[in-house]
Amino acid sequence: MPADLVLTSKHRYFPQPRRLANLDLWLKIAVPLFLLASLFIAVDSGFFHGYLRLFQRNTYTTFFSTLGAVYALAFLTMQTIRTVLWWRYRPYPLPEGPLPRVTVLIPAYNEGAMVEKALYSVAASDYPMDKLEIICIDDGSRDDTWNYIQRARHRYPDLIQAIRFPKNRGKREALYAGFLQGRGKYFVTVDSDSVIEPDTLQQILAPLRQNPKIGAVAGNVKVYNRTANLLTRMVWVRFVLSFDFLRASQSMYGFVFCTPGALSAYRREAIMPILDEWRHQTFLGVRCTIGEDRAFTNLVLRQGYDTVYQRRAVVYTTVPEDYRGLSRMFLRWDRSNFRESLVQLSYMFTRYRPRHRLLPILDFVVRELEFPVTSIFLPLMLASFLCCPILLVKFVSGMALVSFFLSFYYLRQERDADFVYGVLYSFYAFLFLRWVKPYAFFTLQDGRWLTR
Repeated sequence: MPADLVLTSKHRYFPQPRRLANLDLWLKIAVPLFLLASLFIAVDSGFFHGYLRLFQRNTYTTFFSTLGAVYALAFLTMQTIRTVLWWRYRPYPLPEGPLPRVTVLIPAYNEGAMVEKALYSVAASDYPMDKLEIICIDDGSRDDTWNYIQRARHRYPDLIQAIRFPKNRGKREALYAGFLQGRGKYFVTVDSDSVIEPDTLQQILAPLRQNPKIGAVAGNVKVYNRTANLLTRMVWVRFVLSFDFLRASQSMYGFVFCTPGALSAYRREAIMPILDEWRHQTFLGVRCTIGEDRAFTNLVLRQGYDTVYQRRAVVYTTVPEDYRGLSRMFLRWDRSNFRESLVQLSYMFTRYRPRHRLLPILDFVVRELEFPVTSIFLPLMLASFLCCPILLVKFVSGMALVSFFLSFYYLRQERDADFVYGVLYSFYAFLFLRWVKPYAFFTLQDGRWLTR
């Protein structure tokens, strides 16, 4: 295996530039000082009194105050439930017995050298070679992706199979071809811009091997190019807070609503009956070409299977390193999330499974109401800043404290001082990414991949 693919204890694939190291030290001093100042301002300005007013009768005298207070109470309640479940979550242990045959699918399009790293990371897994099958599908790449796939296949001729489309058909078609050709009892999907740890395949199959009611497993997605720049450091923390926290809590009641394309495992019996429906999915009369991972998860859940999270199954995926790429990635995610939320709504109030139906509904309602409630109150909040500028100071201090409280999830999980980038990301997202979700809502029919 090439030396540049060996995992280090800190999983730092890219050396950190000296200028970033200096900035990192400065931020880890400045941000905690900023948080202390924010705490003082928040206490002095009565920021915490707003939460106490949620339990007072006079708060519910007008429509907008009632709407805001009810949603705030619902969100705080759900966040408390999520926190308890997240705290109680434990990864699935490795079961005893012989390992089953598994097929790993890696679709690739204009990925270049990164696809070779993805293939080598899977080939280097501590999984028996005679039980492992790797299928890489070149989805009509126009660069040198196929050359790298061929090089990896020549190195592992008995392990890697390669399929090449003459022109781009889309990720669903690439995966579909792999599913049809794969012979494994279980399937694992890995993105071509991602690498896995040596024990990831065994770890992600553990839940499926232990419980036949589990149809799909979500892996633990982390950032491969973490130290590339300030933005990727912020996204690293955002992934931990958004993905690990949510998926661990949802896993406790078997309803992880999205098993990610970067790393997921599926039971053959759970996907074969819905494979053609997934392949030909349409929305508003247009064939769906994005969000294939959440669409797959919806169809698995609709059959009554559980979907869970395996924290020990780790994958490192490449994220955009500039604002344009990041906003396009979130735009693609939000478009598919709007679509799949409607699909989810079509079955989650039915008896699609015998138990654990209430918490998915509560989680769904709180999550989906965030967009319309924010759309109502954000303009009102901005108008209040113009009328009373001192409110802006109060808001900034309150936002800093909320982001700091959320960072406790990161601190418990990662145990390093990079939580400061989570605080920075909260402000970055509010200032520069708030437009993404509304724009995604009004352009739902646009199925372009955007980040390719």
